[in-house]
Amino acid sequence: MKKSRIAAVALASFLFAASCIGSNKAFNSVHTWNENATESKWGREAVHVVFWVTLVYPLCLAGDIVLFNSFEFWGGENPISD
Repeated sequence: MKKSRIAAVALASFLFAASCIGSNKAFNSVHTWNENATESKWGREAVHVVFWVTLVYPLCLAGDIVLFNSFEFWGGENPISD
């Protein structure tokens, strides 16, 4: 039962995310904000590390991969604005 559930989730993941290489707007928006947050390269690095440790970057990437890039692929536009 557990193996079939895992297989069903994997199949659904492949169907919803197949060939959906998109613009990754959620991740890029956070990354662009970080680039403009401070003029100090060490300050930007500190924010960068904090965003990875607190899972801001991974959650944005997961949202892009699973949801937003799929919406962009199937609907023609990404729900995240520029």
